[in-house]
Amino acid sequence: MNGEQPRAGAERSFAVRLREDVRRRWHWFESTWRRSMQLRVVVSTLALSSAVVFVLGMVLQTQITNRLLQNKEDAAVRQVEQNLPILEYQLTAVDPNSGEVAEQLEAALNQLTTSAADKTGTESLAGNYEPALVDGQAITENGEQPSAGPIDSVPESLRKLVKKDNLASKIDTVRRDGETVTMLIIGSPAGTATRPLQAYFLFPLESERKTLGLVQSTLLVGGLVLLVLLGAITNLVTRQVVRPVRQAAHTAERLAGGNLDERMRVIGEDDMARLADSFNEMADSLKQQIQQLEEFGQLQRRFTSDVSHELRTPLTTVRMAADVLHASRDDLPDGLERSAELLVDELDRFESLLGDLLEISRLDAGVADLSTESLDVPYLVRRVMDSLLPIAGTGGVELRGELPAEEVHVLADARRVERIVRNLVANAIDHAEGKPVDINFAADDRAVAVTVRDYGVGLRPGEAELVFTRFWRADPSRDRQTGGTGLGLSIAAEDARLHGGWLDAWGEPGKGSCFRLTLPRESGDRVDKSPLSLPSTRSIAAPEALLAVAGDVTDNDSDSSSEGSEQGDHGPARSSGPGEQEQ
Repeated sequence: MNGEQPRAGAERSFAVRLREDVRRRWHWFESTWRRSMQLRVVVSTLALSSAVVFVLGMVLQTQITNRLLQNKEDAAVRQVEQNLPILEYQLTAVDPNSGEVAEQLEAALNQLTTSAADKTGTESLAGNYEPALVDGQAITENGEQPSAGPIDSVPESLRKLVKKDNLASKIDTVRRDGETVTMLIIGSPAGTATRPLQAYFLFPLESERKTLGLVQSTLLVGGLVLLVLLGAITNLVTRQVVRPVRQAAHTAERLAGGNLDERMRVIGEDDMARLADSFNEMADSLKQQIQQLEEFGQLQRRFTSDVSHELRTPLTTVRMAADVLHASRDDLPDGLERSAELLVDELDRFESLLGDLLEISRLDAGVADLSTESLDVPYLVRRVMDSLLPIAGTGGVELRGELPAEEVHVLADARRVERIVRNLVANAIDHAEGKPVDINFAADDRAVAVTVRDYGVGLRPGEAELVFTRFWRADPSRDRQTGGTGLGLSIAAEDARLHGGWLDAWGEPGKGSCFRLTLPRESGDRVDKSPLSLPSTRSIAAPEALLAVAGDVTDNDSDSSSEGSEQGDHGPARSSGPGEQEQ
């Protein structure tokens, strides 16, 4: 018993390994089948060709078999018709009333065989045969009919036809020396002066069987050779078509990877050569346009950076004058006092806009760096909530946080993460319309996530992908609690991307909206799944497209950009972070 258990375990283990190997090979074949057009064309061609070859082989074999048997039967009938007179002549000496009828019939058959062996005429067309005679009317003392030759090999159905004075034939199998032999049996009445007899001629079909075997083997070998040749030809032809397509795909991949000088080889003047020419022309055009866009982007970033820097000096001067006016506003008339306060508020907003523009220019130029440190994310979120409680109280918004009591550390830039969370929470307060704002946190072994959910006006369909666009606003007419520059969410999305995470959003009209920040535990690690889910029914996993939208520079017209810089962004789409003054 103890020896059977390990053996059974080994058998199960072998069965499991075999099943896994079969499944792995099937998955490999399925994957190769989906990805390789050449394999699909070759296999499909071979399958159809196999069906055609099989049908053609069956038709040829049937025609050849029928023709061989028909020729054999015609030759056998002619040979029987020529031998019947000889047999009937020999039968004239047979006395039916004699007690030795069987011996007399045997002697007649021997004489017929001897006469046939001496001739080399038409009787050789059907080959050798075995004759048999039977008297269907006489009965011997043993209760049997007098006969000579292998009469037992003649089927009863054929004998019934011949008894009716019909010339009949039948193909049947008989036993010879312990083996089964196929024979063509011709039966004919053999009339005598005294009484009718039946003669049967058994022609072996061994030569025809060998001929059919040779035909079958020839058809089989020829069909296999034909299939192999068709497969090779199909593979060669398909390769000539697929190779340029694969080269085009590889070239396109290298172009997409940034190698703009990659081109296809042009050989000949056929359709593939024209395809290569068109592809190369397209690549040249794309390279030119990309270079133009890069130059334009560099000019735009340089302009933004230069303008931001150049405005610093006059802004400092204006700030000093505004501070002097604001400090002495009590000595000013009522109208001038309010103007001084408005001037200081707008200067604060202007300084925030300049700071955001400088940050955007650094992000676009790729010079932004991370000062990573061990960061307790729940503590940071609580600190942001405490700092925004006065603003939430002014708007009648309750901040509700579900944060763990224990520390959850990540390796990240504390300043950038705090800026992201501050933008999200302050933006939710602006659009909560007096309803609560929920802040949730979750973590797993690879990532942490923070969601900020409000129950305000929400987002219309398609706006969840636009809220990270610079200076984009869903409803410019709405008032805000804190104001904004229109760049907060765009900067927040870039900050998340710098850490290897992402920022995405969900919203429905009248049901509010939810923003989710996902960061890896180790800065720069790749994360494919967030510990927290958005309220939507569909799963947002890979955020590459969303980050691309968040990182692109939108080509807004000058009027809309001016409005974004003067009025801030409003509406449920939260196109900017309302806490930009904290940046």
